[in-house]
Amino acid sequence: MSRQWVLPEVAAIEAEMIALRRELHARPELGFEEHATSALVAAKLEAWGYRVTRGVGGTGVVGTLARGSGTSLGLRADMDALPIREATGLPYASRNDGIMHACGHDGHTAMLLAAARCLAEKTHWRGTLNLIFQPAEEGLGGALKMIEDGLFQHFPCDRLFAMHNVPGFPAGKIGVHSGAFMASADEVTIRVTGRGGHAAAPHQTIDPVVVGASIVMALQSVVARNVAPHEQAVVSVGALHAGSVSNVIAPHADLHLSVRALSADVRELLERRIRALAEGQAASYGASVEIDYRHGYPVLVNHDEETAIAHRVALDWGGEAMLIDGLRPFMASEDFAYMLERCPGSYLSIGNGDGTQHCSLHHPGYDFNDASLAIGASYWVKLAEYILQ
Repeated sequence: MSRQWVLPEVAAIEAEMIALRRELHARPELGFEEHATSALVAAKLEAWGYRVTRGVGGTGVVGTLARGSGTSLGLRADMDALPIREATGLPYASRNDGIMHACGHDGHTAMLLAAARCLAEKTHWRGTLNLIFQPAEEGLGGALKMIEDGLFQHFPCDRLFAMHNVPGFPAGKIGVHSGAFMASADEVTIRVTGRGGHAAAPHQTIDPVVVGASIVMALQSVVARNVAPHEQAVVSVGALHAGSVSNVIAPHADLHLSVRALSADVRELLERRIRALAEGQAASYGASVEIDYRHGYPVLVNHDEETAIAHRVALDWGGEAMLIDGLRPFMASEDFAYMLERCPGSYLSIGNGDGTQHCSLHHPGYDFNDASLAIGASYWVKLAEYILQ
């Protein structure tokens, strides 16, 4: 990590922004419950001269600063935490038992606030800056709620960007990737109905556990034999539940699946094959299935022009050394995808390091790397200045 990637004006407030990040970390809030977080964000933005709109999409906040006519730029940070019990042992660990910032949204919020403060003090840029602080990214679709609440009608954006930390990459390095970057995420429940009975007389039953096991094995062929080798997809059976004792064959078995793809066509193919295989396997045993197929976040697709701009800013500011080399798409999902369906933009990565407290996202031992905060904030300032020339 290079301190040359930190702007002087960001360095001047770095300690304050780290303290703010840790304050957010200590009092995490779940999706659509980010009341204290939203209030803090709104108060900071108002103090720096932004016109603030609260309650967008529930607990979302938008800060707007206009300097004459020109491009309208949107920068988005997520605010919600996860229902995970923290195990970091840090002095600023969560005070809300069973809730923690295990994905770094505290860092994302602090980075954008630091950039907001610096950009408010600069007078040379022209256009409109919309800072979007989004609730409920973690599976609840806060981005879609903000859109349905008129986000882009009230705060139109010509270009839109967001950034997420990625453990395992060097702290502060910026990653860009054009095209499909994050996977769609669907959840599927398959209920197998057979005929229960005594385990000593299996011939008088239709065992849903056997049927479920057959479905699990058949599903392994979907990605291996139905998805083209150059495509990416995931079909994972996360749970199989049936019965409660050893000597009773239950009448039902429930399978719970996570299904992911990096293209809309593959996503459709996965659903078609999963349905056909589950129904076919069940029928072959004389059982039946009910399939609850829940479509979640769509594929996140970065726009070429905006991704090229993001790349250019990183290259001009920090050189090749600032860029994550060979960044590949992730099979995780992100509801910023909804925003990119409606507005040209790009979703960026920032390295979080690989230390013991910068372990994988959604882990009880995770913590956002404060060394990346000033770099991320500086990058937002440089990107905004480039676009709002």
